Amino acid sequence: MNMVMKKTISNVCALKIPRKYFCTEGVKVGGSAIGEASNEHEKKQTISKIIPQYDIAIVGGGMVGMALACFLASMPMTKQLNVAIVDSNPALSSGLHIKKEDPPDPRVSTVTPASISFLRDSGAWKYVEQDRHAYFNAMQVWDYTGLGYARYHARDVNKDYLGCVAENKVLHNALLSCVKDSDFKTTIYPLRLSSMALNTSSMSVVEENTKSVEPPSAHGHGAKLQLSDGSSLYAKLVVGADGGKSHVRELAGIKTTGWNYSQNAIICTVEHASENVCAWQRFLPTGPIALLPMGDKFSNIVWTMSPAESNSRKSTTEEEFLKDVNYALDYGYGPRPTSGLLGTGDMFSWFKMDATISTNEYFEIPPKVIKLASERMVFPLTLRHANSYASKRVVLIGDAAHTVHPLAGQGVNLGFGDAFSLSRIIAEGIALGTDIGEVNLLKKYETERRSANIMMMAILDGFQKAYSVDFGPFNILRAAAFHGANCISPLKKGIISYASGEHKLPIFL
Repeated sequence: MNMVMKKTISNVCALKIPRKYFCTEGVKVGGSAIGEASNEHEKKQTISKIIPQYDIAIVGGGMVGMALACFLASMPMTKQLNVAIVDSNPALSSGLHIKKEDPPDPRVSTVTPASISFLRDSGAWKYVEQDRHAYFNAMQVWDYTGLGYARYHARDVNKDYLGCVAENKVLHNALLSCVKDSDFKTTIYPLRLSSMALNTSSMSVVEENTKSVEPPSAHGHGAKLQLSDGSSLYAKLVVGADGGKSHVRELAGIKTTGWNYSQNAIICTVEHASENVCAWQRFLPTGPIALLPMGDKFSNIVWTMSPAESNSRKSTTEEEFLKDVNYALDYGYGPRPTSGLLGTGDMFSWFKMDATISTNEYFEIPPKVIKLASERMVFPLTLRHANSYASKRVVLIGDAAHTVHPLAGQGVNLGFGDAFSLSRIIAEGIALGTDIGEVNLLKKYETERRSANIMMMAILDGFQKAYSVDFGPFNILRAAAFHGANCISPLKKGIISYASGEHKLPIFL
């Protein structure tokens, strides 16, 4: 008996127990491991290695990818997951530093009440409120013909606000801070994705002159991601959150459908003499111009126009540009609408359902722009939609799955909706004991989000096309639509609710 015990102990002591080898040196920050991939990749190791293994690899650490990490961190069923975030932005590792005295960044997002609710529940919104942001409770939309306009107010749907405008860097920093301050197991790789192998039969790699040790449970599971420094990692699920030119989508062989609008958007931050508290949008012959409140007397301009015009206005003097902006927002291209059209005795009086008009429904003139407060940036506009959101081990969210026209500021909100839906579907799969990379589970997410995204894309594309036509009878129809949206209470409420992130379509029956 003693001989058997001695032999057993001897055999156990002779085993080489491998240490889990990470391709990064993890630094703990508030419970999250912020990893930086080692640049000193030693080719000749004499010890066994195992490639890092994760439950989920999120490729793309922008607002939508980081929102997914936030949502996963806040749910009981998913907070124990081990997540890798692959993004070459070095600021994700070093931290995003925002100074309140810095001028506003021209890249902003209009966050809907539904998205705010998601972010608040996950714990991220409190970080947004620590930096510059601007809630708005009113919005005015009109076109250059002067025939019609619509004003919307949060009180029409018993809400405190219609939305909140925040700089992208503020939103991004809030989401990153939320993840870092949690105990969620997150490792950030400041690298690019080079290649991806799906459904690999081995979860290990053999380095030169080394033997690789592979856990028995790893066989037949996961995707292998090769990173730009030559290192690798495995994940049960790869999430493509890497934007409109998604490399994950390309590597997964997922095609897209869409077109270019032959339009550019010029964006910048401007300043007023007093604070702007309303969101404004005017439809011009070449495309809409939006003036969005940012707080502290600042507003953001999103102006759609032809590529030639955008290139010209990007390089023109500040004085000329401000003149063009004020011309586009007020007295240029056509007359101002008159509130008298809403009264009785005109051709649109039959739209009127209430006997009185609130002072908040009268047409107002946007505040004058007096100063350019940022650089002018130009972006081409496209519509793209992935033919599939999910395949085995791969799923797409945000712009990787769909890009839309910016005229209603819905792009990032669709992405936040994707991230929330996917996190919930993953939680349901874990509760049922399902492999989170199984295509049948991921298709539930696709089914849920695809119809909602297509509907919003169709509406925005329809608006873009409808307001690109300058034709007398069609202009009258557009004016009638404006007045219907402004005066028919159920329709008005439906439009506001839908734009706020609710799924119910604004159909008046």
